[in-house]
Amino acid sequence: MAETLTFQALQLANEQRNAYGLRYNDYERYRKHCANRTHRLRSTLKMTHGKGREFKKLPPVKIENIKDGYLQLLLFEAERAWTYSQELSQLAALPANKDKASAIRKNATSRFRKAVNWATQLLSHCQALHASGRLPASGLIQATVYTLVLNGRFLRHRFAFDDALAQLCVARALLDALAAHAGTSRDQALAVAFADEIGAEIRHSAHELGTAQAYDVDAIVAETAAAHRTQLVDGYDTLLAELAQENAGGAAAERKKLKPLLWEGEPVPIRNPELVDVLLKVQEAEEKLRTVSEGKAAEPVADAGKKGKVGKSHRSKQGVAAYDAILLALSDAEAVARKLVEAQQLSGGSSTAPVGTRDLQFVHAFIVYQLLARRIQRDLLLISTLLHQSQPSSHRPGEASTSRAGTSKQQVDARLFPAVVKLLDTVIQSLTQMRTLAIVDDSPDLAASVDARISFSKARRCQYLAKAYIAAKKYAEAVALMQRATIHIREAQSSLSLLPSPSEDPISTSELPFYALEADSLSKLQEQIDAENLKCKKDWLSYNGGDATGKVDRTTYKKPLFFDIALNYAELDMDRLMERAGKTVSASAPALAAPVPQRASSGPTEVKSATSRAKVEEIQRPMTPEPSAAPGKGGLTSLLGGWWGRK
Repeated sequence: MAETLTFQALQLANEQRNAYGLRYNDYERYRKHCANRTHRLRSTLKMTHGKGREFKKLPPVKIENIKDGYLQLLLFEAERAWTYSQELSQLAALPANKDKASAIRKNATSRFRKAVNWATQLLSHCQALHASGRLPASGLIQATVYTLVLNGRFLRHRFAFDDALAQLCVARALLDALAAHAGTSRDQALAVAFADEIGAEIRHSAHELGTAQAYDVDAIVAETAAAHRTQLVDGYDTLLAELAQENAGGAAAERKKLKPLLWEGEPVPIRNPELVDVLLKVQEAEEKLRTVSEGKAAEPVADAGKKGKVGKSHRSKQGVAAYDAILLALSDAEAVARKLVEAQQLSGGSSTAPVGTRDLQFVHAFIVYQLLARRIQRDLLLISTLLHQSQPSSHRPGEASTSRAGTSKQQVDARLFPAVVKLLDTVIQSLTQMRTLAIVDDSPDLAASVDARISFSKARRCQYLAKAYIAAKKYAEAVALMQRATIHIREAQSSLSLLPSPSEDPISTSELPFYALEADSLSKLQEQIDAENLKCKKDWLSYNGGDATGKVDRTTYKKPLFFDIALNYAELDMDRLMERAGKTVSASAPALAAPVPQRASSGPTEVKSATSRAKVEEIQRPMTPEPSAAPGKGGLTSLLGGWWGRK
């Protein structure tokens, strides 16, 4: 029994076109590739036309001897002729070839007709192979679609829009059937890509025929294909029935199907086979992450003040490794999407997606959003793991209070806070890049939610950077950073106030919640910062008296002279001072009082003891007598009497 062939015309043509220059409309490069490929296939199949200038016609190939290589040879011959016709058409449009443009266009038309002939031979062989049971229905349908598309383009090139519209509409109907009964997501995207490619040509042909609603491609295809499908395709209904039986599905096919991607409740269309391949890898990596998390939330708690259990160390390592796998797959997907967008822009062609659907640029922005979200999740997991490992562990119940009492006295690793600050820098960078995406900017609620998380992350960064400064005994910088953290918290509260309600946070309620920000997270962070700010000021005052320059050393700090001499001139209530200092005075103890200055008496000075002779003796002077209270006699007599000693 002859072997069954697995020839897929559309899949092979799509791969070769995208790999060898046709993505950028480089027809010359693709033509040379097709020429080299046909030469290698002829040499491998031993189907050369002889050596030298003598042409030897090949004998007809029997159906039972046909292999995949022979069908590929016919396909590449058709591709080579069609590409050459497109290259000649570009040359005819150049101003330098204005004089010989007619001859070049005539040559291009003959090459196009040659391509249709090669495609017709390919289709006849595929029909014979399908009749003998060596080619599945999907292979025959793809060869039929390839021939119909090529023939329809040739008829449109010859301005036969009526026949071209019939050919293209039947091809589009077959492509829709392939997409509906596709066994894998890649086959479905392949059919959708070719359907989008010929959609513009169907619209142009209908417009040239004067159709009133030429923009409605689906309606035109449904009407035209129903009238011409039995004429252009032999056994149309039978082929579709066989196609449905072939792609009944199974466990292997289900694994190759891409789960629906949603954005704001609407599906994100993946209309390119290359994107399907890389997104399937992303889907597998997400399954591994879901397995590692064991049904628990993989993202860490945003509030660093909560000292809960994150998990065992090995589980954290497995979680980080799972995120690394997702980031690697998403990076590949982003590179493929960016390449497709750049190719579309460089080629100067418009989007091939139907009007009203999300185009390739939207898909690229969606993949970038997913990449940044997963990167933020990974960084938050690392931050939570670092903070958890820095906490003291207590295994016995009796040691719990002791460990909590000694937490403040425990020496913290100097590398902890700079590492957390660096990770928060990466989180802020990812959030800032996410904010610049078009899909985020177009949604006001999502933009406000991202802005709130940017401000919240900046506040946490200032908090841990202040802790790093406190460890270095730089209290002035730490106080300034905590004040800035308060400003960022106010900015976050302002951004969250723009949302309809805290329960309608777009990030928390989306298909991918990646940064949990609860309603009380900001208030708790503010309480932590206020407590740390007060403690920092107390430590600063006890360190150098609150000097902002940092030049004063507490060990050499001396009390000013004023506090040594003040008690010599001021009466202080020592009992009241002791009471305010928190020291109670016992009843038996003598009351402490400040010495009261005494005036010197008029009597003789007491003789000092021998122990106090070494001290400087205090000179006591007589007090100045007060004036008499008796009224004096007025007038000149009293004045003169005072001179001569009379009263």
